[in-house]
Amino acid sequence: MNYFKRKTISSDTLLLNPLKRTLRLRDLTSMGIAAIVGAGIYGTIGNASAQGGPAVTLLFVFTAIACLLSALCYAEFASLSPEAGSAYHYAYISFGELIAWIIGWDLVMEYSIGNIAVAISWSDYFTSFLEGLNIKIPLYLTMDYFTASRASMLDLNVLVGSEKIAAEAWASAPNLQGIKIVMDLPAFLINVLITAIVYIGIKESKSINNLLVLFKLIIILLIIVVGFFYVSPSLWIPFAPNGFSGIMTGASAVFFAYIGFDALATTSEECINPKRDLPKAMFWALAICTILYVLVTLILTGMVPFYLLNVGDPLALVFHHHGLNFLSGIIGLSAIISLATVLLVFQLGQPRIWMSMSRDGLLPPIFSSIHQKFKTPWFSTIVTGIVVGLPVLFLNLTEVTDLCSIGTLFAFTLVCAGILVKRPLDNENNGFKVPYINGRFLIPIIGLGILISHLFYWDFLVFDHFTYSNIPSIIYLVIVIVFAIISFTKQLSSIPVLGIYINLYLMSELGITNWIRFGVWLLIGLIFYFGYSRHHSKLNTNS
Repeated sequence: MNYFKRKTISSDTLLLNPLKRTLRLRDLTSMGIAAIVGAGIYGTIGNASAQGGPAVTLLFVFTAIACLLSALCYAEFASLSPEAGSAYHYAYISFGELIAWIIGWDLVMEYSIGNIAVAISWSDYFTSFLEGLNIKIPLYLTMDYFTASRASMLDLNVLVGSEKIAAEAWASAPNLQGIKIVMDLPAFLINVLITAIVYIGIKESKSINNLLVLFKLIIILLIIVVGFFYVSPSLWIPFAPNGFSGIMTGASAVFFAYIGFDALATTSEECINPKRDLPKAMFWALAICTILYVLVTLILTGMVPFYLLNVGDPLALVFHHHGLNFLSGIIGLSAIISLATVLLVFQLGQPRIWMSMSRDGLLPPIFSSIHQKFKTPWFSTIVTGIVVGLPVLFLNLTEVTDLCSIGTLFAFTLVCAGILVKRPLDNENNGFKVPYINGRFLIPIIGLGILISHLFYWDFLVFDHFTYSNIPSIIYLVIVIVFAIISFTKQLSSIPVLGIYINLYLMSELGITNWIRFGVWLLIGLIFYFGYSRHHSKLNTNS
């Protein structure tokens, strides 16, 4: 059996399992904005500004350019082979089945944990919004079971903040046969609602998303316009109070605010003109969101001193500081809508990845079953709702949310690498192509700079200072050197290699614990592959 046999670009799967083509450029752009402008503009942007000062605007621009490197590679694949499956499908046509399975299994984790985290965050904003209207949901219905259980073991008299609230929730929760009834009900209900919308159809999903995104943009523009009149330019001086290191402190968090554009690739088969519209939508979404992030950051750092912004709700803080309390409710409502649109787009993506894997025989056939009326992957959509809905009731995934980040970066890395592999194999793509910039000298120079900068700051090369936590960074430097050598000898395209450099660097910063968890997840996936998928693979079975 050939584990690295590649799928051909042409495929009859679209004819066998037709989806409803209804997405145009504006719909795809709206979905991109929906996925990117989420919690980042209501929370992450404050923490990053508190570290970097007004200069954090440059970080958003740099991050957008970094994401653009991966987006260019996604756009070429989307134009070349517009099938659902995103990075999984792209890996199948460039690296072969085993690598495709690994990235598909990775995407299952990425989307599931990401959706769970978004649902929990939405619940927090929704509960706070209702409290502002004097509507109080019982505490035991607003948080997960295990957080409340752990807090109940502590002394209530010395607890403060969220731990005290969790302990009070446990104390007030009703008993059912000796079991405390504690669950995050709002998170579960929003998941049910979004799953129902996605199940009914892509047309209904896009209409609701377009409406919510329009409302979200109007509120953000209102915040920018009103805030402009309260900006004091003197607060922008010094522009970078903590220097370059302060700016880069929020690099990982800011990067993750942009990664939603990859969900667009999963809707390829529902686009009217995917080869033209998907690449444009990715670029438009990145450009619009970058402008919004930069403007909001300038408003925040111009309304209050930057060091005050290290809070969970920076937008509410700055307007409250100027006595504009009436905007707090509007901001809270906007946050609820923003997170709902993020959840909607990612709940659309997960079922289509499963559908694509099922078509290839790597998952049971029912995962690719299409609803006769709604033309959606109905079973995959229901399973997605269950996979997200049950954990949000009882679990707090704070400790493993970085798995979503490492999974996304891994997908980005393979898509960038896929461009390097695909180029010699296929030159028939008459759609969008990543511009070729000869990396023979550029990549080695950049690689040398990365190597010197790491060695200058590290002391772990001294034996006494070496720890296992340094292993991801060592692996990263080895890969940088390898690509520098190959780029010099093979004249690789610079853009995909730079995308690999950036994505792997951010992965190396996530810590050895996340790498171990990620490795365990992939190992479980390989067990499933060798136990089921390889025996049912249509590509290998047919050959």
